Formats: sequence, structure tokens, C-alpha cells
Amino acid sequence: MTIDATSKSDGPTETPSRLPVFDDNMCAEDMERMMKNAQRASNFLKAISHEGRLMILCHLASGEKSVAELENLLSARQAAVSQQLTRLRLEGLVTPRRDGKAIYYSLADDRPTQIMEVVYDLFCRQD
Repeated sequence: MTIDATSKSDGPTETPSRLPVFDDNMCAEDMERMMKNAQRASNFLKAISHEGRLMILCHLASGEKSVAELENLLSARQAAVSQQLTRLRLEGLVTPRRDGKAIYYSLADDRPTQIMEVVYDLFCRQD
């Protein structure tokens, strides 16, 4: 929905959306790009939709952690943590680093941090 700044309304004022306007005049190339972006976004959201993976991302937002540290922070078994890290790694959200026998994980880019900030604001922040 796009708000016309010149229209008059008796109701509450709406904030203009940052979302683009899609219409019937979009070319096939734009539609294809939109579908690819929707698929990428869907895969990203599926990857973070599990509470264990979400908690891992929360902990990694504060910095690199070893698998053992994540096990302790999550009170979870190594197999469960590794399974969730594998999914996050396959989606390109975390990157591993080996140091001897220990494997450390960190966020691959700032996308998870941006989402975690929104999730925190929506569900965790105390008013």
C-alpha cells in the first residue's frame, strides 16, 4: 500500500511505506527478479523460524562463539546445536572457523543482526 501525501483523510495519518508499488505494468524481468528475491527472503525466514536457530543467532550477534560455548548457552546437546548450525551455514547466515579441534561460528553478514533487532523490538523490549 502506498500513501498519497496529497490525499485528504479524516482518519489517522498513515506513515508512507518503504515498500515498492507493484502493478500490472511490471515487465517480465522485474517479475522474475521479484520472484527470486521472494525465494531468497522465504529461505532466510525459514532458516530463522526455529527457536534454536533464533537463539544461536542472538548469541552470535554479540560475537564469535565456539560450538561448546553455544551448547552451554543453549543448554543443548552438541548434536542438536551442530544440526542447527549446519542449517544456518547452508543458508549463508553463519561462517565457521576451525582452531585446532574447536570450531567457532560468527555471523556471515549483518542481515541476521538487522532481523534480530526488529524481533527484539517487537517481542522482547520492555516498555
